[in-house]
Amino acid sequence: MSLENCYNINDFKKLAKKNLPSPIYHYIDGGSDDEVTLKRNTESFSKCDLVPNILASVGEPDLSTNVLGTKIDMPLFLSPTAMQRLYHHDGDKASARAAEKFGTFYSMSTMATSSIEEVANISGGPKLFQLYIHKDQALTDNLIDRCKSSGFKAMCLTVDTVVAGNRERDHRWGFTTPPKLTLKSLLSFATHPKWSINYLLHEKFQLANVSHFTKKGSSIAKGVMEYINEQYDPAMSWKDAEYCIKRWGGPFAIKGLMSVEDAKRAVDIGASAIMLSNHGGRQLDGSRAPFDQLPAIADAVGGKIEIILDGGIRRGTHVLKALSLGATACSFGKGFLFALGAGGQKGVEKILQLMRDEIKRDMILLGKKRISDLSPDNIAYR
Repeated sequence: MSLENCYNINDFKKLAKKNLPSPIYHYIDGGSDDEVTLKRNTESFSKCDLVPNILASVGEPDLSTNVLGTKIDMPLFLSPTAMQRLYHHDGDKASARAAEKFGTFYSMSTMATSSIEEVANISGGPKLFQLYIHKDQALTDNLIDRCKSSGFKAMCLTVDTVVAGNRERDHRWGFTTPPKLTLKSLLSFATHPKWSINYLLHEKFQLANVSHFTKKGSSIAKGVMEYINEQYDPAMSWKDAEYCIKRWGGPFAIKGLMSVEDAKRAVDIGASAIMLSNHGGRQLDGSRAPFDQLPAIADAVGGKIEIILDGGIRRGTHVLKALSLGATACSFGKGFLFALGAGGQKGVEKILQLMRDEIKRDMILLGKKRISDLSPDNIAYR
């Protein structure tokens, strides 16, 4: 299989599995515990159907939407994901350049392997930074201030990772940051020499945004779950979220929120958006899928705050179903990470092209010219 033969996310997934050592591939693909929520995130979109209107004279549909203070050219953007250099040696730089080309948000994780400044220098596209509350407040403040100086358009605070989920695949395959050889992983690294050579010959692996504060997770073999448990503040509260909103002073989303009560609280503290997310099924297994929660959230706070659906997106029809039920935009993580692992920047560009083409084609087939034309009227539950 080659990049030219990838036509959907499952194709990119197969190619990424071929390209990446097993610990790396399973870190992208896995979830927590029994992975019930991981599977449900995508399955939830099958509970309802799209109902098209015909002879609607759509012509060329407008896919643009405004989210987090920025007009983007398609209603889908890249979720913040950690350690992208593990999947391709260009990492975040490849993702940022691809997102810029398609006029949509690239999102940077606190645990990125390129720095805020590095990505700002190579991409003029809209950029979102994803923040964690660290036990060291000076580190949190430093990240916010650097994003201001570097021209990031928006920020989100991830609130569902005060402790790491039980990601058993990481234990099973020996995933650490940086990767280290174990009896379990040795064969997999040895049988992927291209990945191993690229990893060794390019710049040293580090969590570039926090390495000047802590060496954990960068200069020693440290599991990502251990890093989360040692560095993130488990006592994070709404006061911390409100503090970050005020210090940032711009468009700000709360990511990882799932309940109606919490959605209302986000409105009260002045958040610009909420990102309905269960961290890709990697945290609380057995939790609701974002798409299943969307109608109740939209009914409670729709029109008061932007709603971004994050989780389970695999097709353009998934995006249109979410927009029809009240989402402002959608984001996806696993989908573009498989593409990054499959082909670097070209892979991310191709999956964005495919998703944009699907959204456009499906808008025409639905009989909708603009994103604002989508509504619950074009959804039917079985």
